[in-house]
Amino acid sequence: MTFPTRPLVLGLLAVGFSALIFSRAQAGGGHYYPPVTDPVVKEECGSCHLAFPASMLPAASWQRMMQELDNHFGDNASVDPALAKKITAYLVANAGDTGGQAYGSKLLRGVTPASAPQRITSLPKWVREHREVPDWEWRHKDVRSKANCTACHADAELGHYED
Repeated sequence: MTFPTRPLVLGLLAVGFSALIFSRAQAGGGHYYPPVTDPVVKEECGSCHLAFPASMLPAASWQRMMQELDNHFGDNASVDPALAKKITAYLVANAGDTGGQAYGSKLLRGVTPASAPQRITSLPKWVREHREVPDWEWRHKDVRSKANCTACHADAELGHYED
């Protein structure tokens, strides 16, 4: 009796790979946030820092942030008004309280819709998740900022923020 080994092996590999990808997206009880997929948003925001997933903040936060680009955490990140409108539309559509609810709802617990927080690092869940990180680690030359997610989360650019 002969087995159709090649199709069977390929099928098993496909199922295994799919299970791995699905489990990574669900791993850590909410530590997956879909990365930015819009090339313009990825380029403009990612040219200075990680293009943070839109689902990490509510829509009001992104709207406020985009209106204050002339003082973006101490820097002038202004862009052409038409470009700002496009970026804002993407961020709002995928925010944690709109299109990205399935991912951002846990991170945004305890955040009132009207508060429009500007720093992901000030969200109650983020603070709880990072409370055991000693102050000296934040000052390490390879980290330097709580907003430098990729320093500790190697797969942050792919949306994975597990330890």
